[in-house]
Amino acid sequence: MSTSMEDVLLQIPQVRYKKSDGTLFLMNQRLIWMVENRDTVAVSHPYADIKSQKISPEGKAKVQLQVVLHNGVSSTFHFINKNGLQSQLADRDKVKEMLQTLLPKFKRKVDRELEEKNKLLSSNPALLQLYKDLVMTEVVSSEEFWSQHAQQYTQKQKQQPQDIGVSGAFLADIKPQTDGCNGLKYNLTSDIIECIFKTYPAVKKKYTDNVPSKLTEAQFWTKFFQSHYFHRDRKYAETKDIFTECGKIDDQEMKKDIQKGVDDPLVNLTEFEDNSLDEGYGIATEKVTNNTGTVSQAMIKRFNQHSIMVLKATKDKTTETSVSNGTGKNSPEKQEGPVNKKQRILEKITYDDLEDTDENTNKSAGQLNLSKVERYLHGPTPDSTTEFLNPNEVSSVLRGVLQETKHWTYKHPPNNLVTPAAAVGALGELSPGGALMRGFQEQSLAQLVPPDIEKEVRNLYLALCELLSHFWKCFPITNSTSEAKLLKMHDALHRFHTAKLKPFEDKLIRELSPLSHHLTKHLNQLLNAAYQKFNNWQKIKGR
Repeated sequence: MSTSMEDVLLQIPQVRYKKSDGTLFLMNQRLIWMVENRDTVAVSHPYADIKSQKISPEGKAKVQLQVVLHNGVSSTFHFINKNGLQSQLADRDKVKEMLQTLLPKFKRKVDRELEEKNKLLSSNPALLQLYKDLVMTEVVSSEEFWSQHAQQYTQKQKQQPQDIGVSGAFLADIKPQTDGCNGLKYNLTSDIIECIFKTYPAVKKKYTDNVPSKLTEAQFWTKFFQSHYFHRDRKYAETKDIFTECGKIDDQEMKKDIQKGVDDPLVNLTEFEDNSLDEGYGIATEKVTNNTGTVSQAMIKRFNQHSIMVLKATKDKTTETSVSNGTGKNSPEKQEGPVNKKQRILEKITYDDLEDTDENTNKSAGQLNLSKVERYLHGPTPDSTTEFLNPNEVSSVLRGVLQETKHWTYKHPPNNLVTPAAAVGALGELSPGGALMRGFQEQSLAQLVPPDIEKEVRNLYLALCELLSHFWKCFPITNSTSEAKLLKMHDALHRFHTAKLKPFEDKLIRELSPLSHHLTKHLNQLLNAAYQKFNNWQKIKGR
């Protein structure tokens, strides 16, 4: 048995895993399960790999315990003690309580700041490459990198995120998943929670009152999705959850909205039937008896109430924006009161650009300034200044060319031919990278450099420019802080030259000898300029 060298903290027989019976062991470092009458470990989960544990709800026929790992894999154990349900519950509770004691000791403690940095690097490939070139090669330290070179990325992350709108179907997008224990699992994102709070302020108030003083966040949302408030049964007398009051508050708000009505006179929310042009020409309407059942009425009420809350959430956001821009309660639209019905109808049926009024006639519109109207109406025409040859002149020129070509003679002395070796040598010297083509090398570098070398050159430029920008920002030296930073950046440039640029030049000499000097020439010039500036500063300081 492989557990002979380990301490057994708890042993529970009669535990089923994937239709096989066996024994569950809680060791000092891991949880294992062994098949009955066998000496091999079938399931082994170190405590450090276990993220959480779940148990089956009370009243379920099966007494189960599930452990969920950090990689998303889960294992479910079914307790089948022959002594009955109470013994099964006792065995399950022993394992649960023991795991509650052991897991915190082995729980992975992930540094939150480190997690944010990893997320920032994974979402910014340029920053990740800069980190590899500067930190992993020990050109600069990790602290200097995050405080100086990655400052713009960290500041951008700290900016307030853009406020999202509220979708009318955000509750329908929350699709539950089975958790393997006859339960449902809801995956809530921060955007969905924000939409719930915007649409239902009563839920947000309950969240503030109960989390974390009375309930954890997970318990709060579990009660929310189990409540009649979420399912909209609205049987207040029969429910005892914390969201009962929320339903009553929403109903009161809905009654206020119905009594208030809509300011637009062209919208009639009280009339739901279409009137055709019958004998009464749409005036004499016959009231249709409403045979809709209670369930349908409750469903329509739920849809209307949800739509009203979504619109109010959007409207509140618009109002806040207008107040922040200085168009508050004293805006002209608020002072005018309800919109005039006649004015609204005119707006619907009137097109300002089609009206032939004096106001529109006097409006200054862009006019075409045509120098030649014929070109605008008939297309391009030949310009009069262009000289053309008549057919007679063309024929005379052609005859002259033919007469000249008849008198051409071709004399090629055979003793002036170039030898094949000399021709090959000349081609080599005139080819890109040859001795006679050095002045034209820069024009063909893009075609001669392989893609991987080109990518390395680009990364070298990005890293060097980042270092040089901080180096040149130190001048003029006004205090001890800028002087200390200058010394650090000068040392960083030397480390970059030794750790990154020199190995790259050696690689180019081996793989692309004709291009080695040209690819790194400008990089060396940038470094030499910085070195020269530093030396001049030292000379001035030493005087």
